[in-house]
Amino acid sequence: MTSDLSPLSNTGAALLATAAAVVTIVLYATAWWGVRRVWGLVNHIGTRLPDSYAVARGRPLHRWLEQRFPRVYPVIAGRFDPGHFGGLPFTLIAIAALYLAVLFFGLAEEVMESDEINAFDDAIESFVAGLRNPVLIKLFSGLTQFGDTSTLAAVSIVATGFLWARGPGWGIPAVWVAILGAQATTWTGKFLIDRQRPDFIFDVTAWSPSFPSGHATGAMAVYGILAYVIARDLPSFSRRFNVVFWTAILIGGIAFSRVYLSVHHPSDIAAGLLVGSFWILVGVSIAEVLKH
Repeated sequence: MTSDLSPLSNTGAALLATAAAVVTIVLYATAWWGVRRVWGLVNHIGTRLPDSYAVARGRPLHRWLEQRFPRVYPVIAGRFDPGHFGGLPFTLIAIAALYLAVLFFGLAEEVMESDEINAFDDAIESFVAGLRNPVLIKLFSGLTQFGDTSTLAAVSIVATGFLWARGPGWGIPAVWVAILGAQATTWTGKFLIDRQRPDFIFDVTAWSPSFPSGHATGAMAVYGILAYVIARDLPSFSRRFNVVFWTAILIGGIAFSRVYLSVHHPSDIAAGLLVGSFWILVGVSIAEVLKH
């Protein structure tokens, strides 16, 4: 079945796997360097900002606003207070969640009304078709199962038991809100938009509509929020980075497998990742509120 659809030889598949390993190593090194630089810059700005010229110049205005609007000003100022989660961190999370929602609805509108997104999907699918090989098809057929609803539910149940026994207990509601919210959004979107799937060419099939991808949504939401709960209180920055990076690699592999196996369009995957990211932010907010 797969030999007629696989232009890559076994040697080509080995070269592709080697290239993927090299790319992963390069990504790891680049991400580690970039995150370290950004984190250092944030810490530098955080220590210098209270004594900066801009802050000093703005203090008279703040005092005037506080006197002029004694009831409203504390509420607004509190939204930009970096000293607690309900201040600046929550404001940034809310803005990010709103942005993700806008991107998702914009993409959904493009899928329903525009042919440009279909042309984009066709171009990506044609490129991926040239990468297919029996060995890689088997690999991605196994990898894609980590995004199945049953697998994600089992992972969530096991994680719940672990968090209940070992802690942190505040992570349990975050995990379940993320998985249930992601599933509810996914299935609502599927049947409202009712997009047809690509032509099935392998044994991996699906009965539900295509948009958004349930595997991409669920993997992003469940593995993402678990990575946050696990990494949140790890003692070293490098260990937190490793948890997040390798979780991202797993999510990316699951997402790519859906296009590789011709069960989803690329735009379905993009939408699923957006929805999953939204529910990660919701889960993070719940976790932080419960933690504090």
